[in-house]
Amino acid sequence: MFKTILVALDTSELSARVMAAVTQLNLEPDAQVILSHVISPVELGFGVSADRPSLHPQMGTYRSIEQHLQQFQSYLPCDSEIEIVTGDPVEEILRLANIYGADLIVLGSRGLTGVERVVQGSVSGAVVADAPCSVFVVKPAET
Repeated sequence: MFKTILVALDTSELSARVMAAVTQLNLEPDAQVILSHVISPVELGFGVSADRPSLHPQMGTYRSIEQHLQQFQSYLPCDSEIEIVTGDPVEEILRLANIYGADLIVLGSRGLTGVERVVQGSVSGAVVADAPCSVFVVKPAET
C-alpha cells in the first residue's frame, strides 16, 4: 500500500519508537524509505544569543546525524535514502514529502500539551494539517 515513506527523525529517544513503528508496517521489498532529519536554525545557533548555551547540546555534527540515520537504515528490509536538511522542520518535512511523492509520512510527537504546545508549537500537528499524504504520528512512551 505505501510505496514511498518519509520518516522524520531527530536525535531524541523518540526516534527509536518511530523506527520500531516503521518496521511494523510490513514493508514490501520494492518500497522506498527516506530517513530524514531537519536541522533547525536554532540548532545551528542562528537566532540565539552568543552568550546563551545551545538549546540542544546533544546535537552533534552532520556526520553524527548521518551515522545515527545509517544505524536505523540497517533495520529496513527495502531501499532507503538519507536526507539531512536545514530549515523549518514543518516546511522541510512537507517539501521532502512533495519531492519524493511520499505516500506516508511517519514522525514522532513530543506529547506537548497546553501552554508548552502553544509556545513551542507542534511540528506533528502542522504536518498533519498540511501534508499531501497520510501521516502516522508516533507518541512518546507513557511514563
